[in-house]
Amino acid sequence: MKYYLIAGEASGDLHASNLMRGLQACDPACEIRFWGGDAMAAVGGTQVRSYRDTAMMGYTDVLRKARKVLGGLAFCKKDILDWHPDAVVLVDYPGFNLKVAHFAHQQGFKVFWYIAPKVWAHFAGRVKKLRRDVDVLYSIFPFELEWFRERGIEPRYFGNPLLDRIAQVPLQPMDGPRIALLPGSRKMELKFLMPRLVELERLLSADTRFASYRLTLAGAPSLDKADYQQYLPPDSKIEVVFGRTYDILAASEAAVISSGTASLEAALLGTPQVVCYGSDPFSWFIARLTVRVPHVSLANLTLDRRIFPELLQEFATPAAIFRELERILLDGQTAARMRTDYEELRKVLGSEGASGRIAQDMYHETTRV
Repeated sequence: MKYYLIAGEASGDLHASNLMRGLQACDPACEIRFWGGDAMAAVGGTQVRSYRDTAMMGYTDVLRKARKVLGGLAFCKKDILDWHPDAVVLVDYPGFNLKVAHFAHQQGFKVFWYIAPKVWAHFAGRVKKLRRDVDVLYSIFPFELEWFRERGIEPRYFGNPLLDRIAQVPLQPMDGPRIALLPGSRKMELKFLMPRLVELERLLSADTRFASYRLTLAGAPSLDKADYQQYLPPDSKIEVVFGRTYDILAASEAAVISSGTASLEAALLGTPQVVCYGSDPFSWFIARLTVRVPHVSLANLTLDRRIFPELLQEFATPAAIFRELERILLDGQTAARMRTDYEELRKVLGSEGASGRIAQDMYHETTRV
């Protein structure tokens, strides 16, 4: 079978790479052509484009990159027609992939959507497009299932593939004590959070209670060291480390994280955390009008309560981040409560092996006459 995969950002690249391994396991002769990143490229197949070419965050970024994205969309449609896959597999990234889904459906291709887009949070009208253009929608969070069913879509849930990824990576010890910093995988996320982390470092270094803690920043694969260093003053002791995100999280007693997949990874690894999120004023204004969820973090949404703090936009001040870290590191109860909630989270998400189960289901659907 021939599978055409499209992942538009780092988290999609990660999940799609495990899905590709699952497809190869149940269909050894399969051919895979993809848009993605290094994780997918390491599995094999033919890479068409890198997700770095089209990654976006916020409405301002969408407007700025509109022409480039439209050009990529036209190329993608032609590439799909020329290669003529048995199935088109779209991995999250709804702004781009919804257009691809409509095109592929019109052309008679089987369309799978892996990692249901967060239409329950904003742009709920997109559910009509999913219902019209997608043959099978795969969810990776159980709280999404009822929402989609109420709107005429029967999603399939086989567990959360992030459990597979964490189980696959052998952890290497790091000395401590440490505080992990994960400011995001997009440059606009860094623009918001990095200046706050620099000021946080100043606050921590001025307090003797935290003198022994090392601040370790886990670099995202979509960025390079210069992207972070431009924000760090010459006297900063923040250490930027690439390729060891799980090691850093597992070795840290607390973490400051931009909302996203990294926050869920920290929860599954047992790292107490404070989530910070914000964007440029225009994007934030639009988000306030359109987003309708009680939490921004996937772990908090899954358990439907705040298991760790979320500091958003103007509330994500260095002083506020410092106070949350103070609670995590010093009061003896905050971190313990988080870890107890993390255990509940793991049980709710299910067992390992989701990637393989989803791949098998896709293979059976593709071969169905």
